[in-house]
Amino acid sequence: MAGGAPDLFIIDIGLPDADGRDVCQALRARGVGAPVLFLTARDALPDRLSGFSAGGDDYLTKPFAFAELVARLEALLHRAGGEQAVAVGPLRLDPRSHAVVCGGVSAALTPTEFRLLGRLAAAPDEAVRRRTLIAAAWPHGAIVRQNTLDAYIARLRRKLSGLPGAPQIVTVHGVGYRIR
Repeated sequence: MAGGAPDLFIIDIGLPDADGRDVCQALRARGVGAPVLFLTARDALPDRLSGFSAGGDDYLTKPFAFAELVARLEALLHRAGGEQAVAVGPLRLDPRSHAVVCGGVSAALTPTEFRLLGRLAAAPDEAVRRRTLIAAAWPHGAIVRQNTLDAYIARLRRKLSGLPGAPQIVTVHGVGYRIR
């Protein structure tokens, strides 16, 4: 998020108190240009067309494949120029340089390390399950052994230890990992 404004919106048409299309129209009327993806069970052609007419940029129906949702969101952000840095405290992940920065010191990350650290950073102080981390780091169905994840976590820990004031990746026994 730049300046506190969302980079994109995911809106369901069937919201409890409103129609998501009305919400989208209200955002557009206020000059909000962030991409809007409708994620809804309503799959009839008139519903999809009205979503686009309301100012939506994309439309995905439930049930959906998580990998497709991620690909659509990445495409929307890319087109909107929204590849923004992700921050956890003083640590910042910069997608443009594919690096992690903390305390004025930078460390380059491989694409897999970047995706893995990004998933942890998306939920600071929360335990992230091993299978969730594997799906985030290797998104296209690669067969990954448990010790492969552990090896990547060890590499990330070494890189973070060289950055002044960087948060730590801690093991949540029997669950996965957390960044704090």
